[in-house]
Formats: sequence, C-alpha cells, structure tokens
Amino acid sequence: MAPLGILVAVLLLLVAAVMGHLPVTLTLERAIPASHKVELSQLIARDRVRHGRLLQSAAGVVDFSVEGTYDPFVVGLYYTKVQLGSPPREFHVQIDTGSDVLWVSCSSCNGCPGTSGLQIQLNFFDPSSSSTASLVRCSDQRCSLGLNTADSGCSSESNQCSYTFQYGDGSGTSGYYVADFLHLDTILQGSLTTNSTAQIMFGCSTMQTGDLTKSDRAVDGIFGFGQQSMSVISQLSSQGLTPRVFSHCLKGDSNGGGILVLGEIVEPNIVYSPLVPSQPHYNLNLQSISVNGQTLSIDPSAFSTSSNKGTIVDTGTTLAYLTEAAYDPLINAITSSVSQSVRPVLTKGNQCFLITSSTAIFPQISFNFAGGASLILNAQEYLIQQNSVI
Repeated sequence: MAPLGILVAVLLLLVAAVMGHLPVTLTLERAIPASHKVELSQLIARDRVRHGRLLQSAAGVVDFSVEGTYDPFVVGLYYTKVQLGSPPREFHVQIDTGSDVLWVSCSSCNGCPGTSGLQIQLNFFDPSSSSTASLVRCSDQRCSLGLNTADSGCSSESNQCSYTFQYGDGSGTSGYYVADFLHLDTILQGSLTTNSTAQIMFGCSTMQTGDLTKSDRAVDGIFGFGQQSMSVISQLSSQGLTPRVFSHCLKGDSNGGGILVLGEIVEPNIVYSPLVPSQPHYNLNLQSISVNGQTLSIDPSAFSTSSNKGTIVDTGTTLAYLTEAAYDPLINAITSSVSQSVRPVLTKGNQCFLITSSTAIFPQISFNFAGGASLILNAQEYLIQQNSVI
C-alpha cells in the first residue's frame, strides 16, 4: 500500500502580445501549393518561428536555462545560471518571484555551504577578482531606492550599501551590494548573441542561516524576480535593455526544467488572468475551487486580497498553501469522493490516503481564477507518494 499526501503545483506563464494594422492593400499568394501535403508538426514549427519574430522586442529577449524539478524529495526547487564579473564566473541561483534581489555567496561568507547535493559546482563571488566590480556606497541613488522597500540598508561607519533578508522558512542572509557586469544570452530575430553585458547591482552574501546553510539542495544564491526597483528586471528595464516583462514556465514532469525569458514571448491557447494591481507580490484573484466540477462552499473572504493576504505566485516556495478556510473544505471533498476505495489517515497533521489501486479514483481539482483561467489538476499533480506513514 502506498500512502499519498497532498501536493499542489502552480504553473505560471506571464506573456504579452502586440497587435497592429496598416491601411494598405496586400496581394496574397499561396506559399504552399494546394496539391502539396504538409505535416501538422511542420506547420506548428513554422508558426513558432513566426511567433518569435513577431513578439520579440527590438532589444530582443534574454533567455535563461531552467533546471530543477517540483518533487520535494528530489530537488523541490527550480534554478538557473547567471554569469557575473570580469572575467565572467558562473553561479547557480534559485528562481524566486517572491523576492526582489539577486544575491550570490561571497568569498568571505560565514555559513555558506561549500558543496551541493544537486551535483553542481558551488562558486563564491570575489569582488577583488573582477576587474569591473565596484562597491555600492550609501550615496549611490540605487541604494537610496532600496531603502524605500527595505531591500537595502546603510552603515554609517563603512558608508557601504548593505542588506539583510529573512525568508518565510526562517532562513536568512546578509551582505553588501556590488555593481558589476551581468552577461546575457540575447535572442534577436532568431539569432543568438552571447556577448551582451549589462551593469547591475547585486548582493554579495557574507552570512547565511537556516536552510540556506544546508548542502543537500544548496545553490549559489537567489535570483529575485519581484517588482521593486532593486530587481534585475527593473534594473535592465531602467537601462532600456529589456522590457519590464518576464515569461516563466515550470515543467511539472519528472524531468523538470522550464522556460525563463526576460522579454515578451507568447504561446497559443493561453488563457490570461490579470494580476492584482498595487500589490508588493504577484497576486492573482483566486475566485473558487472545484472538485469534480462541483464548486466548493468556501467563504469568499478566504480569497480576498489585502496588504497581508491574498493568492500570490511564488516560485521560491516548493509547495502551494491554502488558508484553513479553503483547505479544510477541499480535503473534505477529496476524502468524501474516495472514502469507499481508500483509507484516510492523518500523519503529522497532514491528510494522507492508503491505497491499493491507482490514483485514477481520485477526483479532478480546479482552481478558478479571474478572467476565466482555471488551473486543472489531476491526482498525480496534487498527490505525492510517501514511503511510510508515521
């Protein structure tokens, strides 16, 4: 018998489209003769190239590779690689839409792990080894902007712009800011340019605590994709190098990976849900939850957005979490639908199920957002197998 627990994975893809027309008369000619048959896959491939040409801005889009998986027992996080400094040095950084700042471990770091269970080489940034690095002083305008959002601080003794972050899991980091080059892979009109650079301000971590010190899933730092002025997106946009837009897709299969692009891309058949304006995080309007097509009776206030509540998209969090007012009705509905076929059991406060058959007996769940967008999850997408029940 395999016990299963609840896991919800959230997929987010932020995209934008550009449309226009000109008052001209065009003569259309058939590109493919009517007698010539073309495979559907060829047409799709051609359309994808067309989309890329239409939707890339004049400055192109910046592409980052994505590694990692959703499975908390394997990796439980997604990360990418950035190159910083001169000569460029590569760092693996966790992708985090819930924070703003890019930071990496500094050569003088206390508590930073030296090895990683992810089979990646950990590196440490040394400002003295980069010919283009410079320390950010308190008088720097960029440091002043960070003071408004608590992304930076200042030491009157050293006149050095610094930071201290505490994350939701209890881990934390502190350090100082450095200005140096970020090396970018820019895709423009189908060609790949690998030698573009931009000067950005990022954190050099001198101390880490909590889970950040553990080596099993250690990376070199965190790549914050928040909306504030200190984020790399905002910095590149202010320099006119990229739009203030990013597109991110997390693959939920066993291979993991995904897409991370600074700029505009589009995929057909995407249903959009608007972001809630004037919020510090990426908030969506979750309106209801359904089980097997039946909308659950949940107090609407459980989904409301305010300064300290609401539904946020956070790629730095492995699991998805619901308030008790929404979680309990969901668990009750799932349990009720399979109660004749499985044995529910509580372990460490979590609802699990002992099963002897496949997960096909479990219901389909739908998270319904504003704009008609629904995240539909089958059993294998919200249940995760446990090896034992204690």
